[in-house]
Amino acid sequence: MKKILLIILPLFLSGFLFSQKKYPAQKPKPIPKFNYQEEFKKISDEIFLHGMAYDNLGELTKGIGARFSATPGYAKATEWAEKKLKEAGAENVWKQEVKVPVWVRGKESLQIKTSSGDWKNVRMLSFGNSEGTKGKDLVADILLVNTAQELVNLTTAQVKDKIIFVNYMIDPTIINTTDSYLIAAKSKLLSASVIGKKGAKALIIRSLTTASDDIPHAKMIYYEPDDKARIPALTIGVRSADELEKLLKTQTVKAKINMTAELRGETINHNIIGEIPGKKDSKIILIGAQLDSWDFAEGAHDDGAGVAQCIEILRTFKALGYDNNHTLRVVLYANSENGGQGRDMYEAQAKKKDEKHIFALGTDAGGYSPRGFSLDMSPQRRKLIFEWKNYFLPYGVYDFGQTDAIQDIAPLKKLSIPLAELVVDTQRYFDYHHSEKDTFDKVSKRELLLGAVVMTQMIFMIDKNW
Repeated sequence: MKKILLIILPLFLSGFLFSQKKYPAQKPKPIPKFNYQEEFKKISDEIFLHGMAYDNLGELTKGIGARFSATPGYAKATEWAEKKLKEAGAENVWKQEVKVPVWVRGKESLQIKTSSGDWKNVRMLSFGNSEGTKGKDLVADILLVNTAQELVNLTTAQVKDKIIFVNYMIDPTIINTTDSYLIAAKSKLLSASVIGKKGAKALIIRSLTTASDDIPHAKMIYYEPDDKARIPALTIGVRSADELEKLLKTQTVKAKINMTAELRGETINHNIIGEIPGKKDSKIILIGAQLDSWDFAEGAHDDGAGVAQCIEILRTFKALGYDNNHTLRVVLYANSENGGQGRDMYEAQAKKKDEKHIFALGTDAGGYSPRGFSLDMSPQRRKLIFEWKNYFLPYGVYDFGQTDAIQDIAPLKKLSIPLAELVVDTQRYFDYHHSEKDTFDKVSKRELLLGAVVMTQMIFMIDKNW
């Protein structure tokens, strides 16, 4: 027996050693510090039970109301935002100076008449930054344009001394309403200089909206730097546009425009910034939204909802006692609606100070149900976020396939910062967007808070994994 053991034991040991060499022992995987499903639920419970986003949105929209750049309303909004960021737990809060245009709408009117009819008033809005008629009546025949290609093909002979009516609508066959809006807006909002250089007197645009009512929806008009004409530009509601189109198909129609809109130089407004410093390092995770609205609107969906959600993220981190590794910085941008000077200033200062941003999340599509995140970043970074999809699915978030960042965080792409934007269900967004209908009562508390939940969850994951 001893002899057999002496023979077998060396063979066994040699086999054991051989197997160890051939199949090295794997290092045990580290146990995650967090159970992410549990942390997601904590975040969700905290916001749904104690969240302040809806209350804050009510204060901003009903208490302050319209907050257009270079107006007393915007100044009040900056004071309010500073206060709310401090209440949410921001340890550092400050103003960042931004030079903004001073554009004043003034008085405005539009009338139309056929050769056999009387003048009829039509609801209208001057486009942001548009020139006016200096308070004088501008009267001319209207020329109908129904497609973007027609607009491009117009000759000087066709356009000269006419008021051009650009009538094509947002394409209803495009399911993503943001895409259809941007396609229509691109050619329309650049058209003032195109036709102005050919001798047109003014521009009337069918409102960029998915609604079927007669409420005008504003936008900023763009003049090319060499455009000396800078013709007046205005928008009318869908029903008025349909009626005008019908008239123009059978007869000549004149328009009488009177606008006192004008640019009155520049002034100083402010971006409002609040942050919770990182416990591990000073690298910055930015969360951004626009603070301003149009001069006639509460701006509840655009973008009061985003402002309230950004502030809620800081409040939730503090309420749950999270020690954030990196600095969480909220930036509420000035002058988004008629210039974009706030976002450009922030990017310029971040570059000048050589601040290290590792991620930026924007929200500017309304307080609707969240559906995903658009990820404008490297494939490697995107792949990492894809691995978290299952954590987000119980909250209705599944769309991680979009790759564009078009909101106020967009200039940060020049600094090679990974960008993300909250994707929401926008089927109703452009019913209200840039109109007097964008009011607090149009926002669902449940949807608004759910958006804050998934944004906070995303910031939590970035902070713990990047």
